[in-house]
Amino acid sequence: MTSPILALRRAIVEAASADAELASLMGGTMRLYDEPPRNVEPVYALFGDVTAQDWSTDTDRGHEQDLSLVVWSERGSTRTGLAVAERFAAILDDVPLDLDMHRLVNLRVTEIASARDKDTQLSRVTLHLRAVTERA
Repeated sequence: MTSPILALRRAIVEAASADAELASLMGGTMRLYDEPPRNVEPVYALFGDVTAQDWSTDTDRGHEQDLSLVVWSERGSTRTGLAVAERFAAILDDVPLDLDMHRLVNLRVTEIASARDKDTQLSRVTLHLRAVTERA
């Protein structure tokens, strides 16, 4: 059984990889990673924190997921990070993604927040999402 978190992540990567505008904003390639890549300059995105809570009914097993994508952009370029986050939002908000062994009930963007990392001075834009999934 594939976990609902991993199934959703895989579907997000597939949807984002198919978007030419997102790739262009990220320097020519869609760059979404599980962990910070070594020796890669921004702009790139990481899967951030996630929680999956039981959302089962009498007849269906399901989960409510709160997850985030964190976009890092170079110093002095919050605009680029915001543009990438907004593009992720356009690709993912209320889109019927195909999940392995799960069914996506809904996926919504709940918040976009921007901050500057105090140590690196890089711009960080966090896209918060809420998803409800059921076992297929």
